[in-house]
Amino acid sequence: MSESPSPLLQQIDDPAQLRQLSVEQLGQLASELRAFMIESVGRTGGHLSSGLGTVELTLALHYVYNTPEDRIVWDVGHQSYPHKILTGRREQMASLRQKGGLAGFPKREESPYDTFGTGHSSTSISAALGMAIASQQEGKDRKAIAVIGDGAMTAGMAFEALNHAGDLDANLLVILNDNEMSISPNVGGLSNHLARILSGKLYSTMREGSKKVLGTMPTVWELARRAEEHVKGMVIPGTLFEELGFNYIGPIDGHDIDTLIKTLTNLKSLSGPQFLHIVTRKGKGYHPAEENPCAYHGVSSFDPETGESLTSKPGSPTYTAIFSDWLCDMAAADERLIGITPAMREGSGLVRFSEEHPDRYFDVGIAEQHAVTLAAGLACEGLRPVVAIYSSFLQRAYDQLIHDVALQKLPVLFAIDRGGIVGPDGPTHAGMFDLSFLRCVPNMVVMTPADEAECRRMLTTGHRLDGPSAVRYPRGSGPNAAIGAELDTLPVGKGEVRRQGSGVALLTFGPLLTPALEAANELNATVANMRFVKPLDEELVLKLAAEHEFLFTLEDNVVMGGAGSAVSECLAAHGVTTPIHHLGLPDHFVEQGGREEILSLCGLDKDGIIQTVTSSAPCGACQSNITHVNS
Repeated sequence: MSESPSPLLQQIDDPAQLRQLSVEQLGQLASELRAFMIESVGRTGGHLSSGLGTVELTLALHYVYNTPEDRIVWDVGHQSYPHKILTGRREQMASLRQKGGLAGFPKREESPYDTFGTGHSSTSISAALGMAIASQQEGKDRKAIAVIGDGAMTAGMAFEALNHAGDLDANLLVILNDNEMSISPNVGGLSNHLARILSGKLYSTMREGSKKVLGTMPTVWELARRAEEHVKGMVIPGTLFEELGFNYIGPIDGHDIDTLIKTLTNLKSLSGPQFLHIVTRKGKGYHPAEENPCAYHGVSSFDPETGESLTSKPGSPTYTAIFSDWLCDMAAADERLIGITPAMREGSGLVRFSEEHPDRYFDVGIAEQHAVTLAAGLACEGLRPVVAIYSSFLQRAYDQLIHDVALQKLPVLFAIDRGGIVGPDGPTHAGMFDLSFLRCVPNMVVMTPADEAECRRMLTTGHRLDGPSAVRYPRGSGPNAAIGAELDTLPVGKGEVRRQGSGVALLTFGPLLTPALEAANELNATVANMRFVKPLDEELVLKLAAEHEFLFTLEDNVVMGGAGSAVSECLAAHGVTTPIHHLGLPDHFVEQGGREEILSLCGLDKDGIIQTVTSSAPCGACQSNITHVNS
């Protein structure tokens, strides 16, 4: 019988077992954990680089702290795979991001070790501070730790939480995982040495004691404080966090597990807000990921030996690629165009644009609110900003969209990627709500392309409007419609009939046009591609209502307040009583799984549409050979 390639890891089903190991054994365990992650994510796909960079930190945290009694909050959660593996979910990693399997992010329902559900960035410090305050209120000595990356620290919410925490005496530890800089060996050694000293009880006691003694002599105390900050400022970049009220330690090497454990052990005994700055390397231990951490941030299945993807690339271009090409073409035609992204250059398709027009490209970091108001300011000066953003991330800038853009009728175009079901990333990233929250905003024009060619034309339409607009498209590829090189527009607020039938009319918004046409061929139903959620083509709606016995609306958005609701509001306003039924996403958070798999479960594929129509429409409304379930 062959020896297990990971003998230590196989023994760890919870952190209590981890704590039985010696510190010397943790280095081997880190190597085994990395190897397991690479092999596992190679089979399932998922987020890789971030987790490889936090292996030692994860081991140290669970080794030093009494988890789950002590709370660890992982910001975003891309880096939480080592945490999942060490907390009893090693054997479930084969189901990662699949229907019914492990979530790709921390999830409270999944494990008591996942103390806070994450998926969007910059929430960890606020959540951990709340937990620290709760511990204080309960009179317990429970610790709260927030692990946040340098990217997530660009968001205003993180600094709001830091500012509040510095005014309190709650026992909060913030760990800044800085993976954008490197430490040279001698600087790293010095920093590690200083961290052990500065986090120790002797330094802490002397520091607090000197405050009390020198505090009675204001001039002397001020000199001492300035001297301390001057000395620390020469070797550690902690002045900002000290000014916010934290005791700053670092930066230290986040891959030196011995220093991590000693520093965390010291910090565990200190009270009040503490800030530990560690430096790690994304993709640590896997050469392809170290060389190109961005490419291995989120991956499909791949060969661990070569790093090559095992997923065949689709024949047709993705909607993101359609947007990317359009953005560059329109930028060449209109020098006023400005491209903005909140830290999603690759995901939103701005790589080529950033290379061709670097002076007109702005990545504002994880700061969605700033991205939208920056666009508003640019629009005030006659420029034409395009904000490329995921649907679920736009939710974070809703106030700015309303107050700073729509209220002032500014010509900002929102290119909204990942609309509808996104698949394996699950409910934290699903763009289920955008049609609902956009259509209720005055002055907005909201478009939903049914194919690639329409996406390009709608982007051009929005860019040339004199007010705010949004083009919302799904993840992945479309039906492979022929795409021209022209920059043509569409008539605003006008839909089209794509198939003429009788009895039943299907009014589709966006990519569900394709399954609707497939279903209509068996139902002999009329199919309308509505194109615009706002302004709605009321003339077409009323015409279809007059000519058919039953109407069905289809959208990959929640039914509540969505595009179908707009159709019902139109009929009610005109006193039209034609029966109508809405197909869309349900009133609950849709779990992870393949996009097509989830759409099928929600009844939004061809078979689901046929089933709903035949069970809901009056007998005889569908001129087809399909038997009515409720006949």
